[in-house]
Amino acid sequence: METCECHKTKERSEEEYKRLVHRLNRVEGQIRGIRGMVERSAYCPDILAQVAAANAALNAFAKELLSEHIRTCVTRDIREGKDETVEELLCTLQKLMK
Repeated sequence: METCECHKTKERSEEEYKRLVHRLNRVEGQIRGIRGMVERSAYCPDILAQVAAANAALNAFAKELLSEHIRTCVTRDIREGKDETVEELLCTLQKLMK
């Protein structure tokens, strides 16, 4: 049976893990707040302002995760001659920029 390295993982430092989870908890709280606003029939522009804030928080999470990925995984793989990592990074960036 052939194995596939489709599910890569990454060892994260405790500090990185805490930073990322903290950001995600904030985003999750913002999303719950938006749902509450909809349930309370809040004014549309007020809800949209909170949606913009949640989007900004999620983008900040993505930037932090991408920066750490480039500093660690991508840098390591390039040093090890794994050129396919550059293509993977380019595909990732294209997805983020949609």
